[in-house]
Amino acid sequence: MKQSIFMTIAVLATAVVAFTIYMFVLGDPGNFQNGELRTKPGNLLGTVYTGGWVVPVLITLTLLDLTLVFERIFSLRKANGRSSITSFLKSVQSALNSGRIDDAIKACDAQRGSAANIIRTGLERYKSVVGEPKLDSEKKMAETQRAIEEATSLETPLLERNLISLSTIASIATMFGLLGTVIGMIRSFTALARAGAPDAIQLSIGISEALINTALGLVAAIVGIVAYNFFVTKVDNFTYMIDEASYNVVQILNTRTND
Repeated sequence: MKQSIFMTIAVLATAVVAFTIYMFVLGDPGNFQNGELRTKPGNLLGTVYTGGWVVPVLITLTLLDLTLVFERIFSLRKANGRSSITSFLKSVQSALNSGRIDDAIKACDAQRGSAANIIRTGLERYKSVVGEPKLDSEKKMAETQRAIEEATSLETPLLERNLISLSTIASIATMFGLLGTVIGMIRSFTALARAGAPDAIQLSIGISEALINTALGLVAAIVGIVAYNFFVTKVDNFTYMIDEASYNVVQILNTRTND
């Protein structure tokens, strides 16, 4: 529910910003000659404006890309916890090796983040079953492992959130860029097909529209693809580290249970 609300707000906000940029920054009359849709020499803003109605769509997609990038950076930083993961895991392992399970849980409470939540869930489950005389050591560890796996399955979607959106935006941006290119080429050929001398202004506008939309579509797609691959790699490394840390915790608990 929260995710859908976030995406709705992000899309609406970026669309408003993109339309404002298109109308009042790119479409500023000062970018054009004598009030005509003919840009002043070297004026990039006016040139982009001639890309037509596809331009604000592509700007929206680019801004949405950047919004999701910042959201992912913030979320993954929060998932890491308050301090270094390496130092946190060392403190937990040291406490468990000394048999101080409560201290390890306190370290998880202080650290927070995905790794700390998963390990804390496993340790709390271990504490609840370690005193059960009806359970042998193997069943106790199985219960602990199951709790860790359940916690991991809950944390993983939070780490992977919005990654599909980045990939989708990259694909959509490419399609919209191609659409704008086709529209621009249609306008160019229409200007050439008119009887008598071709309309030079309309011809130049059509060519500009085609090339500008191609460029903007590629920019949005490149940002989305690079961000998607970057965060997928980061999430994979993070989940691998969590799995390794959970495995070490289980092994330490198993050793102490069998002693």
